[in-house]
Amino acid sequence: MNDFKKGLVAGIPIGLGYLSVSFTFGILAVSYGLYWWQAVVISMTTLTSAGQLAGVGIMIHPGQYIEMLISQITINLRYSFMSVSLSQKVSPEFKGAARFLLGFFMTDEIFAVASQQKSVSVKFFTGLATIPYFGWALGTLFGALLGNVLPSSVMNALCLAIYGMFIAIIAPDAKRSASLLLIIGVAVALSCAFYYLPLLNTLSSGLAISISAVAAAALGALLFPIKEEAENG
Repeated sequence: MNDFKKGLVAGIPIGLGYLSVSFTFGILAVSYGLYWWQAVVISMTTLTSAGQLAGVGIMIHPGQYIEMLISQITINLRYSFMSVSLSQKVSPEFKGAARFLLGFFMTDEIFAVASQQKSVSVKFFTGLATIPYFGWALGTLFGALLGNVLPSSVMNALCLAIYGMFIAIIAPDAKRSASLLLIIGVAVALSCAFYYLPLLNTLSSGLAISISAVAAAALGALLFPIKEEAENG
């Protein structure tokens, strides 16, 4: 099996997961007043679940460009770190435009699978990203078109899917690390404060997410710093 086919096979579970989860984004985007094709374009040009959710929430309030900038940088900054980390494992042929593709297609799940490889070739990474990319776009399309057809009970249930994906990402590590569980609790508490408390609930969802994420991460870095292992001479 060549590298491209190997990548395709590895990307099937991710693509199936994205197909169901992005259905939720399609529903939410249309409910916010976007056209179905606008939702699909967003998914095909950004490919960031949390960033898209925060972005469309800000887009319905025109003029909040600074909040849009802050929220997207905060939410998507981790992809830059993932790309830099994975670039240490790519094959020598991975250069030029291929590195731009690596950054564009980088997601939590794609990074997790690719980082398990001893060496990541251009063909493997392209195959790995193909099915998740189209799965995310198709899921958005189906959600945007069928959102007004499905019963409200089904729509409400599907709207929880994307949050379930985030919980599935952090839950395994949180079970093994009390410090991580504490930081997650702080982020949840801050998010609830921005939603329920007077004055704080006047901030946009995108800015609230950014503040909660940065504050929780800063607290984690302060209380639980990770010591670098001493390099052998």
